[in-house]
Amino acid sequence: MTVQTDLSPALRRATELLAVRGIDPVVQDGYLDTLRPRPDGIAGADSKGIQALWASKAGAGLYRFAQALIRGVLRGSRTPAEWLVLPSEGVILDVGSGLGHVTHVLAERAGPDVVVLGADISAPMLARAAKACTDPRVGFLLADAGRLPFDDGCVDGVASTAVLQLVPDRAAALAEMVRVLRPGGVLTVMIPSTKHGPAKLMSALPGGGAHYFDDDELPGMFAANGLTDVEVRQKGSFQWVRGRKN
Repeated sequence: MTVQTDLSPALRRATELLAVRGIDPVVQDGYLDTLRPRPDGIAGADSKGIQALWASKAGAGLYRFAQALIRGVLRGSRTPAEWLVLPSEGVILDVGSGLGHVTHVLAERAGPDVVVLGADISAPMLARAAKACTDPRVGFLLADAGRLPFDDGCVDGVASTAVLQLVPDRAAALAEMVRVLRPGGVLTVMIPSTKHGPAKLMSALPGGGAHYFDDDELPGMFAANGLTDVEVRQKGSFQWVRGRKN
């Protein structure tokens, strides 16, 4: 592992977690790139295809739509932080962090000993997020949600906001979020729901490229992954689902 002394506390903690799986990330534009070719095969050829999707015009449009959803939710609301049951110390992972809006909200609400890491597949989004970041407890990583580069049970809380509907393999991504979460940790996911508001109209459009969830779909996925104390909150066009790992 390459020792770098100029990293922020958050990125230093991230490199420690990555080192457990033999990953020596490249520092690029203020974030850690975990997707370069590696002999362990944790991130395979699929990663390049996903990055190509987000670099395309259609992918950029989908991401702008997701970010608009996030901004709408965060305007006057801190539901992600309220529902995550923030730990007093340790690491929170924000999967699909984009421009880092939710990542920063989580850091603001967390205790001083908590590190918040934002993971995303879009290098341009991460570069912008890292440039705007002033909190040393916040760090960003280029990573595939379907193959998170962390060891089992190594983070203390996981959040994902308005992203899961854009991931090609939603079941794999959710299973990965559960895998890296420590026993007793809380997973919180927000997605647009087909039966409420604008998302219902968007789901009827042909070729939209995004998946819109039935009301029972995501809670069922939580239960299928062994999460307990599953709670659901419907807020306008959005559904929040929270569960605890045993």
